[in-house]
Amino acid sequence: MTPLTLYPALARAEAVTWALLLLGMVLKYVTRTTELGVSVFGLAHGVVFLAYVLVTVLVWVDQRWSRRLGLLALAAAIPPFATVGVERLVTRREGLANRWRLGPGGEAPGHVGEHVLARALARPVVATVVGGALVLLATAALLVVGPPAPPGSGA
Repeated sequence: MTPLTLYPALARAEAVTWALLLLGMVLKYVTRTTELGVSVFGLAHGVVFLAYVLVTVLVWVDQRWSRRLGLLALAAAIPPFATVGVERLVTRREGLANRWRLGPGGEAPGHVGEHVLARALARPVVATVVGGALVLLATAALLVVGPPAPPGSGA
């Protein structure tokens, strides 16, 4: 996968899981029919949210996004569907290449973050497993902490 395929896929998946979570919230709080949607879609959204954040940081470093663009892309994960708008903005501005700049045969890394990313790109299968493990560990830690307080609970 390249930045041009990976980042848009995660941005759209993040938006889809937002939509599913919102549907689950309607079922739980408006129609009061089931809490299952929030449980299932909330977990799915959390995992995709963390994956989006990780991929955004990797693409930010590799594609040399400005600090402003990188922070905007990270912040876009918070409001529903904003990742799609940022993904379109980045694609229009040609902020996504069809290859990894720091991948094998690419540019030499210049700082510690680039060195780490270049090593990861040299072993994409290992990097994917490690990235997936990081997302799952973060998800597990957040599940131990527990869900946010329900609206209106005063907590």
